[in-house]
Parts: sequence; C-alpha cells; structure tokens
Amino acid sequence: MGLVLEGLTKRYGVTLALDAVDLHVASGHVHALLGHNGAGKSTLIKCLAGATTPTAGTIALDGRTLTDLTPRRATAAGVAVIHQHLSLVGNLSVADNLFLGQERRTGGVFTARRHQQEVAAETLRTLGSRLSPRTLVADLPVGQRQLVEIAKALQRDARLLVLDEPTASLSAQEATRLVELVERLRAQGLTILYVTHLLEEVIRLSDRVSVLRDGRRVFDADTAGLGTADLAAAVSGRRGVTRTPPPAVPAQAPVVLRTRGLAGRGMGPVDLDLRAGEVVALFGLVGSGRTRILETLYRGGTQDTQVDGRTVATGSPARSLAAGITLVPGDRHTQGLFGTLGAQENSVFRVMGPLGRRPWRSPRAERRAFEEVAARVALRPRLAHQPAERFSGGNQQKILLSRSLNERAALRVLLLDEPTQGVDVGARAEIYTVVRAVAERGATVLFATNEAEEVLALAHRCLLVADGRVVDEVDVATTDAAALTARLHPGTALAGAPTPPGGDRR
Repeated sequence: MGLVLEGLTKRYGVTLALDAVDLHVASGHVHALLGHNGAGKSTLIKCLAGATTPTAGTIALDGRTLTDLTPRRATAAGVAVIHQHLSLVGNLSVADNLFLGQERRTGGVFTARRHQQEVAAETLRTLGSRLSPRTLVADLPVGQRQLVEIAKALQRDARLLVLDEPTASLSAQEATRLVELVERLRAQGLTILYVTHLLEEVIRLSDRVSVLRDGRRVFDADTAGLGTADLAAAVSGRRGVTRTPPPAVPAQAPVVLRTRGLAGRGMGPVDLDLRAGEVVALFGLVGSGRTRILETLYRGGTQDTQVDGRTVATGSPARSLAAGITLVPGDRHTQGLFGTLGAQENSVFRVMGPLGRRPWRSPRAERRAFEEVAARVALRPRLAHQPAERFSGGNQQKILLSRSLNERAALRVLLLDEPTQGVDVGARAEIYTVVRAVAERGATVLFATNEAEEVLALAHRCLLVADGRVVDEVDVATTDAAALTARLHPGTALAGAPTPPGGDRR
C-alpha cells in the first residue's frame, strides 16, 4: 500500500506552506520529491516525522491512518526520516547508537551489549556492510555515518524511509555507495521518499517523481521515459521562455568589492569583482559551497579584500560590518532574528549606539530609524514592538533586510543567502524591489540561490558554483529558467532552449 497523503495542508499564519498536497508512494518503490527551497518539501517531511501538525489533510501508511503524530508516534508507526544533519551520538559505538533509547537489558538493569552488538552486526549485513558495531561513530566518515543512521531506522522496523538530500555532503564515491544501498532497500520492499536536487539521481533511482512549487504539487509522473530536461522544466515551471534581465551596469562603474584568493573550509579559492549598482548571483545546488562563500567573505575575507578601494581589516564579522559588508543569513530563525524581541529592536540593534548618546539610548531616534526602514521594505503590520516570531515568513525576512538599510549602517556590500526561502509570492516581489533599490543607491549585492527564476529576476550576472568554487559564468541575457537549471546538471540538454556560451566546465 505504501504512503498516501490526501489534501495535506499546513498554514503558518498567513503563509500557506503546503496547499492540499496529494501524494502516493507505492510500497517497495523509490519516489523522488523535487522543488526549490521554500517549495514545501521540508514542511511535508516535518508533517511525516511528527515534528509539526498539519492544518488539514490525512497521512496513511500501509492502510493505517496516522493521526496526532509526534516524533515518538511517527517512529512507532514505522516512519524514519534521515536528515542532512544526522542525529547520531559521536562518542557512542555503532551498536549503542542503533539501540539508543531502546536498549536491551539483562536482569532489567544492565545493558546487554554483546546481544546488541550481535543484532547490530546482522542489521549492518542486511545493508551489505561489514562495519564493526563496536566502532565509535565519531571515527566514521560521513558516508558510513549515514549508513548507520539508515541501519538505526531498520532496527526500529521502519516501513517508510524518508531521505532528505542524502548525498549533499557526500563524496562522489560515498554517493555512489548510497545509491547502491537505496537500490538494495527497494529490493527488500521498503517504501522510500527520496528528496533531492540532483536530477540524475532521480532518473537513475526513482520509480516515480513529484514536484512541489509554492506549497502545491505541480508535477507527478512515472520516471520511465523522463529526462533531466523534463525535470528541469517541471522544477522551474518554464521551458524555453526567455526572461528580460535587469538593465546592464555600465562597464565604467567603479568596483565596490574586490577579493582575491578567498578561501575557507570546503570552499575556494574565489576571486570576485563586484561593481556599484550590480546584483550578482551565486547559483548552485545544495552543498555546492555557495553559502560558504558568503559566510567566509563576511567572517573576515582575505588579506586581499577591498571595499571601495580600501583594504578591509580581516578576521571577524565586526570588521566586515565596519567596512560596509553585511550578511542576511539563509536560516532567519536560528541565525538572524531574535524571535521574542520586537520588530524595532531586531531592526535597529546594530545602530543603537550611533543613534543615541553613549551610554544612553535614544528611543525617539530608534523609532524614527525603524519607521524609515520599515517603510522602505513595506513591513506589514508596522508594529514596532510585536515579537518578530509573530510576523509571517516574508515580513520576518523584511525585518532582517531592514537591519542593513539604516543610513547609519553605511551599507556597501549586501550578501544574501537564499533571500526568499519560505516566502510567499507577494512578499517575494517586494523583497526583489528592496534588493534592486539597494543596488540603485550604488551598493553591490551578492546573493546565493538554487532558483533559476530568482537569478533571472534579480541578477545582472550569474556565477555557477560547484565544489566551493566559481566554475563558470552564465549570460543571463541569453538563457531561460529551464536552461539555467539544466546547467547545474551535466548531460542535460534542452531541445529548443538557448544554450549559454562557454559550455559546462563543472
């Protein structure tokens, strides 16, 4: 029977994260789920895992309707979610991780470690692994840790395995082994929902594929007979439709940001020259390193980083801020907003000192500053003291943006990581307007995304990112959304769509 979702809906205030999604994953099949960030994939996974409660709709597994799910109840029902960030305990052995929270006891007191190790070894053998159950998880590479996470799910009698971007952090060899493991699990009759951005994996592995966009299921078909071009068009929503890019920035426009040899953990070296009034996209898949490029630049750059021709003192975000470089992170909940503080405090906290007269703050000046930037970003409702967590996703993002727009912030370089992730269509258009206005005032904008439409809507230039490096540049004036999406997937050719110059050197 497998997994059946009917009318699955989830609202967060005015934001509709899932809109009456129907999905059927047959038993013993691999069903791929595609969609841009913010399309609803994560929300759907959270509903299955019991981490969030749907507003409406039903979830059924093997003919049994699952209601009032919590993480514990979802596990008991046979649902196992393998997230990108694994939930293993590094200082415990493989066997101890497999039985964590469900330890076998002797005499009701002592852990039956030998028995657990024997059972764990057998579970690992069913996965084709000879890994010792006594090995500490901390000593394992990422690929084997992921195998342990899957073994843990099987140990708990999982009937539905949800794999969330399983190869995003794996090497090519580890990714190949994981694909082989998924094929083995399918042969054993396990139902698998495979969430990924990699179109080649979908074609190779899945029996059926669905695409989410803006919380709705917009595509659902058997994978047989499909090509990566079909999937690229389904994800982007367009095939062969040319978009008009923003007006070109004059070649004589001064360089605002110049960096050479930018490097950090998992990325680099990267050279960048960004001009005044220019909006540049870092376009790549999840795990490509696009976010690390932004974070490395913000956290200190290199000794050869200049803003407006002046060398930036390296080593910390504080020095970057002083030079006019600011970052709006992709995860606004854990990296950006202070959820329980009001919109005004979130917006002006970086400039409270300049707005007041040390050691005193100036509530009046802070309120004026907030009202000014709130108007620029079209914040709704414009309630200064309403906690940030009570605003919609789009307005939370506007609050984060407003933090960089105060005149006292002296913004010269705006770094944006997934600027419209989890944002509805209306707020997205307003955020685009704000970003363009930043560039029109003479600053420069560098943003990271995996959405082709976002590149075409905002960017003057598009830099393709893979393995932490800029590997190519795409002329946004001669491409469309489907062709641009295909550039991230080697071997994809779109019939009738314009081909960007320069080929694919990834």
